Formats: sequence, structure tokens, C-alpha cells
Amino acid sequence: MTPPEAPRDAKPPQGNMPPAVSVCARPKVADKTDKAGLVTLKARSDFLRAARARRQGTSGMMVQARARHDGSDAIRVGFTCSKKVGNAVARNRAKRRLRAVARDILPTQGRPGWDYVLIGRAEHTAARPFAQLQQDLAWALRKLHGDA
Repeated sequence: MTPPEAPRDAKPPQGNMPPAVSVCARPKVADKTDKAGLVTLKARSDFLRAARARRQGTSGMMVQARARHDGSDAIRVGFTCSKKVGNAVARNRAKRRLRAVARDILPTQGRPGWDYVLIGRAEHTAARPFAQLQQDLAWALRKLHGDA
């Protein structure tokens, strides 16, 4: 037996109903800062702005860098790997290695108010010794900032 239908002209019950929340209006999420003081880039627009800026290739990665000029002194960094690097496991491994290198090098050699994007290279980022990846990033930063 089905329950009887409510009349079509019936009004919804009035009472202590919570106000409707819009699903479209999302609150601004604070930037995620890791232990090294680096803020992670998430927005596609930030990656596109970095892609139009300076870049320096090394054996283990490609580094893109741009000065923001927005008054913030945070060092922001993003990581990406294309499908040329391999399957999802290989791409994630390469990005983990890039994150570890960035945590070691960028707090000391990166400049405040700059965005950096580290791009993994196929067959090189995951296989290159970690010390050489660190040297690659340090060298690329010197070239990008005009110190070398």
C-alpha cells in the first residue's frame, strides 16, 4: 500500500528549518602551506601564467618561474608530469621526488614572491639520483634568477 499523496496546493511545513545553502557559492579555501613554508599551486590559471614566464630545462626536470608582484612573500610551487612520463604510478613517483627536491632547495634558494612549476621528464625524473635532482634544481634557479 502506498502512502496518500499530499494535495497539490499544500504548502511546505513552516518551522525551524535551516536556511538553504547554495551549492555554487564555495568559500575561499586557504592556500595549503607545507612544513618548509612553500605554498602549493592548485589553480590552472597559476600554471598557465607560469608557462608564459621564464623556463629552464635540466636533465631531470623543467623549471618555470615567474615573479608575482602581488605583495605576498610566499614562495608558491606547483608540480606536473605529462602522460609521456608513464602511467599514473610513474607520474606520481616523479611528482613525489619533485616535491621532495622542492622542499629541500626552494626555501633557501627560491625567491619570496615567486611562483615555480616543476615539470617531470620522461624516464629521467624518476631514475635520476636524488642528489643530482637537487643540483639540477639549484642550477636552474641560478639561471632563472640571473645569478649564474
